[in-house]
Amino acid sequence: MIIKQISVFLENRAGRLAKVAEELANNGIDIRALTIADTSDFGILRMIVSNPDLAYQILKKAGFTVRESGILAIEIADRRGLFLELMQLCDANGLNVEYTYSFVEQGSKKAILFLRFEDNDKASSIFRSKGYTLLSDEEMQRI
Repeated sequence: MIIKQISVFLENRAGRLAKVAEELANNGIDIRALTIADTSDFGILRMIVSNPDLAYQILKKAGFTVRESGILAIEIADRRGLFLELMQLCDANGLNVEYTYSFVEQGSKKAILFLRFEDNDKASSIFRSKGYTLLSDEEMQRI
């Protein structure tokens, strides 16, 4: 199952990240998870949000360069060595991980690992066949 991720390209200067947060907050959109990759000139803010379609429209209208892409959200136990097992599964199946980030669900002893692959459909099929739980956009919105 592939979920929607919003990516925003930001100039690396004061106030730009706050402006994204303000636009989302003013329109009732919650940020579920995020990561930022940066260079000296710009950054890429990747987010899982409560309403990705609306977030895309709002941020585009506010003048941001925005992209929507698909990633996997895998619910996993919060235990030592599991990330290694997942990466070995990827390696054994020729899956190239483009990037990943995660968060731990409050009070559940579970984590959600977000992964972007060259071939998300292939990765989704492999993880499901091994019994991993892949979350949908609707399930992410309820967290």
